[in-house]
Amino acid sequence: MTQTRIIIIAKEPRPGHVKTRLIPALGEAGAAQLADQMLQYTLRQALEAGLGPVELCVSPEPRAAYWQQLAGADQAKVSSQTEGDLGQRMATAARAALHQGLPVMLIGTDCPDLSAGRLRQMADQLQHHDACLCPVLDGGYALLGLRRFHPSLFNDIPWSTAEVARITRQRLTALGWRFAESETLNDIDEPEDLLKLMSTRPNFIQSPTEN
Repeated sequence: MTQTRIIIIAKEPRPGHVKTRLIPALGEAGAAQLADQMLQYTLRQALEAGLGPVELCVSPEPRAAYWQQLAGADQAKVSSQTEGDLGQRMATAARAALHQGLPVMLIGTDCPDLSAGRLRQMADQLQHHDACLCPVLDGGYALLGLRRFHPSLFNDIPWSTAEVARITRQRLTALGWRFAESETLNDIDEPEDLLKLMSTRPNFIQSPTEN
């Protein structure tokens, strides 16, 4: 299999700054701890997939102690997200990676369904397509794989809405690109998503760590 670079778009799990829609259910510390657990899980799966280079594209500060202490971070490149909205940050990361000559898969940290096995499946699909997509139930996507770059996939998209995956499909079609799509996955953004997570992966939700 041709090597594929995985770029994890990640945010340091600081209480009050991550998973804010889950704070009413988990509190600031609990929401941050869940974000931390999902980030660690995502990094483990990316490394276990064994597809090629893994990059943590992080915010707000790649030199923060959190990234230095994160298990597995020493096996990944840690880079800084650029300024701008999510689309601009993803576009910059994707374009830079593609210039290095490998296909790229951009992933977030909110989807426990993105196992190492699924990442390998999508990388295999990407070998035979221009792009691949893993949609999620809320209308977004958990993974976008690319063999080529076009800014329309990132510009003027209403991020964090139910329209993201639909618009992305439309733009891939308008480009005339062949793309593969997985079944719809679960991601964890809203309090009701916690019920699905507890039924499938109960160990993700733990009591907040006391300082």
